Amino acid sequence: MLLHVEQLTKAFGDEKAANQLSFELTKHTSTALIGPNGAGKTTTLSMLAGLVTPTGGKITFQEEKRQDNRELIGFLPQYPKFFPWMTALEFTEMAARLSGIPARKSKVEAQKTLEFVGLGNALSKKTMTFSGGMKQRLGLAQAIVHKPKLLLLDEPVSALDPVGRREIMNLLKELQQEVTILYSTHILNDAEEMTDKLLFLREGELVEQGTLEDVRNRHANPRIVIEFINDSELQRFVNQTLWYTTIKGPKLSIDIEKESINMSGVLSALYGGDFQIRKVEQQTASLEEIFMKVAVM
Repeated sequence: MLLHVEQLTKAFGDEKAANQLSFELTKHTSTALIGPNGAGKTTTLSMLAGLVTPTGGKITFQEEKRQDNRELIGFLPQYPKFFPWMTALEFTEMAARLSGIPARKSKVEAQKTLEFVGLGNALSKKTMTFSGGMKQRLGLAQAIVHKPKLLLLDEPVSALDPVGRREIMNLLKELQQEVTILYSTHILNDAEEMTDKLLFLREGELVEQGTLEDVRNRHANPRIVIEFINDSELQRFVNQTLWYTTIKGPKLSIDIEKESINMSGVLSALYGGDFQIRKVEQQTASLEEIFMKVAVM
């Protein structure tokens, strides 16, 4: 275990942006912080990064005895800012120095880090000339140049095009071999792809957490989807079985738990009624459907 968070709370006047959050982060895992705008994601990350003082609760790094844990943390805000007159190398070297790397090593570490994030050919370019994707890479470089144990990322790919998003996600997967990652996102496909654990926030409260498999088991509502060759065949099936949850075009969806049936029963009904179909499959809810159920509704 790397980090233990207990009853973490932040109040602004009478409003609690984060309310008694408790969770743990395991070493070398990736955890997604998911929730609608205003759920408390940025506030939570800012408290963990030491940028916002909690109103209450405790943040504990396991196996660490030091008073100040900020050297263990790398942080990439959603909208990173740079000094426009500085080059990529100068900026990253400055970040290295501020993170405690000695002057004699900071330039070497900055250059190695910029090469890792794909900016090896832009060391001497001023940040004012950088595209959005290059700025995101530079922001990632300053967050990891000191080799933190915990990397906090606030919407790290939200401003990128699909190609840039894919490149950054691949970098994060590689980084996970060396660092623990906690990131906020509203791009749920990314969370499904690379996340070991999910934390769902709603109005400042942690309403669900666990692996994707665990969360799906609790909220997924497995279903069977049948695609008929036309609407009349679908209607004939409905009239005969009375099984359906939703109908969209020639596709019919059946909630397995609601109807107390399984795939074998559905196949028997289709075969017995000689229905003409294109496809039948069993599905589980997508992360987007779970998100709407858990974090929004």
